[in-house]
Amino acid sequence: MKKIICAVISVLSAPMFLFGGASRAVALEKEPACKAAYCCDYGTGTTIYAKEETKRLPIASMCKIMTLLLSFEAVDRGELSYGEMITVSENAAGMGGSQVFLQAGLSYSAEELLKTIAVCSANDSCVAMAERVAGSESAFIEKMNARAKELGAENTLFANCTGLPKEPQYSCAKDVAAMLRELLKHDKYYSLTKIWMEDFAHPDGRTTQISNTNKLLRYYDGCDGGKTGFTSEAGYCLAATAKRGDTRIISVVIGAESSKIRNAEVSALLDEAFQNYENKVLLNAGETVGERAEVRGSRVESVSVAAKDALTAFGKRGEDGKYHVEIRLGELRAPVSSGDDVGEAILYSDGVEISRVGLVATEDAPPYTWWDALRESAKNWN
Repeated sequence: MKKIICAVISVLSAPMFLFGGASRAVALEKEPACKAAYCCDYGTGTTIYAKEETKRLPIASMCKIMTLLLSFEAVDRGELSYGEMITVSENAAGMGGSQVFLQAGLSYSAEELLKTIAVCSANDSCVAMAERVAGSESAFIEKMNARAKELGAENTLFANCTGLPKEPQYSCAKDVAAMLRELLKHDKYYSLTKIWMEDFAHPDGRTTQISNTNKLLRYYDGCDGGKTGFTSEAGYCLAATAKRGDTRIISVVIGAESSKIRNAEVSALLDEAFQNYENKVLLNAGETVGERAEVRGSRVESVSVAAKDALTAFGKRGEDGKYHVEIRLGELRAPVSSGDDVGEAILYSDGVEISRVGLVATEDAPPYTWWDALRESAKNWN
């Protein structure tokens, strides 16, 4: 049973919302010159523009978005640390294509390997990470496909962790956006992907200069992440994200004829999104809500509650609509620790749910002790 509190936001004027699946909301002057394209809001996942967004296509090195995601999630679970030294196998060192020239038998930190994947799309580092996280590349590929299903990526199948041509292997623009959206939840990713150029030091004294393959990081206002890809089969591909103010947009292009075209088309989609849409933050991540969650079995009667993630409203600029936030709190029993899940905040527009975030306790509520019970009895006796 959950206690439901309907909190009507005092400001009743907000962007009219697009609901999941809405497409071609942006009227482009010309259709993107590529096989497929997709543009969406990061906060709500709302579709802004779509062209052949579910068509199954090779995506080349954009599949490394999933390689990075699984590696970061292994760190989150405590199964890996960024400082751990990973010994490179002959298999990993022998990867062709883009690479950082790892030496078999030498050890590199997980953070250094992840950096080369994020910056210069190193295939050898991908395989080294895959073997460490899952024991073998084949086991890692199984994890990649399982995670894709969890994310709702129904038109994705991985055959390796690098994106090098291998059948059957495919994805689609919408699925790539979903994978990048999940990766962007990891702060560590931004610190790695922002590197423009660097000398990568090997344990044997060699250095390899690495440079970022995503040129929009330097040339597009607000761009702070993304992944390029190219094979003769896939064409030129790019998934990129940019943030301006409270609005973060994701844009994906698959199968452009040149790197110049892919960069231009991704930039055009981002431009149109920022010009026509905006994101309003109703609750910031970590912001406390007005209600407190009651706790049973503790001398602490209630705990304060905060949003786990930002609760945002996304829509067209200049179009108004009414909305409200509903706070749902569970029936809590001690012990409750700061950070524990305690409920949800749900955003509605005209009675239709458009977004929700978890709520967490920001205080501890320890269970009654024998001494607490004794003191309470004495208090009541007096």
